Amino acid sequence: MSAVAHYIAGVLDHQSMAKIVNELSEAADFGPGDRVKTLRGSMSGMIVRVLPDGRVVWRADSGAELTALPESLLREQKK
Repeated sequence: MSAVAHYIAGVLDHQSMAKIVNELSEAADFGPGDRVKTLRGSMSGMIVRVLPDGRVVWRADSGAELTALPESLLREQKK
């Protein structure tokens, strides 16, 4: 919603807004082994498992195991 609001306010160009919306729509497809990063890109890691309520457990590259809502993570692009 924030990306759309920024687009409407003229702060975000159409291409950037579309990219954000498309990346967020992919979040529902996470599965074990998928590489992910936080929305700000400050942490990255791998999905360990998907919980019955839809949250995901992921292991950060630092070794910490974290639980998050799928919409708070982005799939990392393969290099």
